[in-house]
Amino acid sequence: MPTTISPPHRPHRPFSKHLAALALAFSALACLPSTAAHAAELKIGLFADVSTLDPHFNNIAPNVAMSTHLFDALVNVDADGRLVPGLATSWSAINPTTWEFKLRHGVKFHDGSEMTAEDVVFSLDRPATLTNSPGPFTSYTKQIVAKQIVDPYTIRLKTATPYGPLALDVSTIFIVSKKAALHATQEDFNSGKALIGTGPFKFGKFTRGDRIELVRNDAYWGPKSDWDKVTFRILTSDGARLAALLAGEVDAIDNVPPADVADVKKNPKFTVAQKTSWRTIFWTLDQSRDVTPDITGKDGKPLARNPLKDIRVRQAISKAINRQALTQRTLDGLGVPASNIVAPGILGYADALKVEPFDPEGAKKLLAEAGYPNGFNLTLHGPNNRYINDERVVQTVAQFLSRIGITCKVETLPLSVYFGQARTGAFSMALLGWGTLAGDFGLRTLVGTANPDTGWGSWNWGRYSNPKVDKLVQSSLASVDAKAREQFAEQAAVTALQDYAVIPLHHQYATWALRKGLQYTPRIDEFTLAQQFHPQ
Repeated sequence: MPTTISPPHRPHRPFSKHLAALALAFSALACLPSTAAHAAELKIGLFADVSTLDPHFNNIAPNVAMSTHLFDALVNVDADGRLVPGLATSWSAINPTTWEFKLRHGVKFHDGSEMTAEDVVFSLDRPATLTNSPGPFTSYTKQIVAKQIVDPYTIRLKTATPYGPLALDVSTIFIVSKKAALHATQEDFNSGKALIGTGPFKFGKFTRGDRIELVRNDAYWGPKSDWDKVTFRILTSDGARLAALLAGEVDAIDNVPPADVADVKKNPKFTVAQKTSWRTIFWTLDQSRDVTPDITGKDGKPLARNPLKDIRVRQAISKAINRQALTQRTLDGLGVPASNIVAPGILGYADALKVEPFDPEGAKKLLAEAGYPNGFNLTLHGPNNRYINDERVVQTVAQFLSRIGITCKVETLPLSVYFGQARTGAFSMALLGWGTLAGDFGLRTLVGTANPDTGWGSWNWGRYSNPKVDKLVQSSLASVDAKAREQFAEQAAVTALQDYAVIPLHHQYATWALRKGLQYTPRIDEFTLAQQFHPQ
């Protein structure tokens, strides 16, 4: 007989659908079409906080998206995830271990100085010089063993071994002014003193946790923004963010509260832009320590061994999760169940991996075989202000696990605190979201054996290690032939996920809401970029 799952408990929402509908009804005046006099200013409400304006210090999506306004990389990424020219007009492998990048001529930094190959070399070197980074960029630069300036507009990057995705790596490293950034501190960037880039906007003001103000760079080398000024308001509360849009305090918001998407779509004063995201939400599990901090026996006493080191326990946890119910109910339909750590269509996505069937009885059997017939106690950790309904996702999974005997406590934290603690190994089972344009790229970072010298495993919170996976990932990254690279990446994904290196949950949707009179091209990377908003 099919098993019926009752909808998971939903905590009180500060901005209910009823209130949303009421606000929509009274928002007509605030949402009248903008006049030409106001068309040059854009106000955007952001879901996620920005922790720093230093483009090399903390590799999390909100920071990277904000850096995209102020800086450029050698290679940029378009809305569909394709690599396109940035500060480099072209790039090519002149031999298996040497890539050559041709730089644009006449590109100016915000202070009027010219960008040259020396700034590029400095920017590629800088991530390795930063200490105490909660999310280092070094995994994108460690493979570069030498840099050669051929002339002011040509640079060659050498790798120790053949390396295919170098262009993808450098798309994440923003080019800063050597003159401005040399010896600069975090405060120098956050105050604007060192915030000298080549991007479409210049620094205006940064009030941490509140707002970021930018002004248009009229000397930008690419298409100029339609906006003289852009104000990003940090509105991590779903209710406050939606209310600001309805009241006309902002022109657009990202991460529309899932339960309110349908109401906003129906309102003639707004438009909604959506795209399936590259972001996969998954669980990381402590697989390296004999004793893990957040697990005890049912008597509350520490266990002699870490259950998560047993593949049967990891598989049981995966089988206990009803991903269909999770995506349809907890996410309000704004996601699809996942079997991979990359989204469909991305290099390395393995069709051979199927979504784990919901099988609580099979999960109980596996736990008993592993020596835990009565389960154990486990604390689940996750953020409460980063992913779609992230706190509810953690609570829902806790309910699923309780049905197979794993009694769960839930602890969620603000992103600014959560990532820093998770990276230190403070948690036994932690929620993480990740997006990438290549599976081998993601596997290297998320499940590759951690090695600070090579940058592998920089986000491998569970300290998973499998030499076979490492070898397959390395073969993929070293492949010049595109088909061979994809085959190796898929084999690596199958090997890692059949070993339950991590437990995939879902791929989430990205949703933006805009006042009428604006248009936005939704992005696979979920970035909210002011330069890509245009008046209709």
